[in-house]
Amino acid sequence: MSRIGKQELNIPAGVTVNHTGGVITVVGPKGTLTKALRDDIVITIDGDKITLAPKNLDTKFMNALWGTYASHIKNMIQGVSTPFIKTLILEGVGFKSDVKGTNLDLALGFSHPVSVPIPETLTVTATKNVIAITGIDKELVGQFAAKVRALKKPEPYKGKGFRYDTEVIRRKQGKKAA
Repeated sequence: MSRIGKQELNIPAGVTVNHTGGVITVVGPKGTLTKALRDDIVITIDGDKITLAPKNLDTKFMNALWGTYASHIKNMIQGVSTPFIKTLILEGVGFKSDVKGTNLDLALGFSHPVSVPIPETLTVTATKNVIAITGIDKELVGQFAAKVRALKKPEPYKGKGFRYDTEVIRRKQGKKAA
């Protein structure tokens, strides 16, 4: 049995959840999120509570899907109430970040500037090499942050590159003098 899946989800005031035809829609003060779900998990909306139950608990896949769907719905409800924020820090001499229109322009020490298109549902701000990514969809915020971080991962000797604000880079000693 899934420990996450069998918990009841609370719907806060100002948020409405609808489930019709395998599509769940969550509407809140910050926006609207929709997600298509398989019909293997029965979703019951009763007032301000949501319960999930698998049609059959025979397979390990159904047990995993049960908890996954509960987590997705919980994140959707949380996102339309308060947006998710990921913060990236760019460290290195000569590294720059700037938001121009719908692109994130980066100077990462390559021979060319790097321009990353920003998805329309996200808000990105860059001030003094601190990039804040904000949005109501947790998956999209995390995916975009990972995509930007992959452009220049932090290296262990000087710590140059992108890192999350909560991430700690383990430093290596480097060369020893003879």
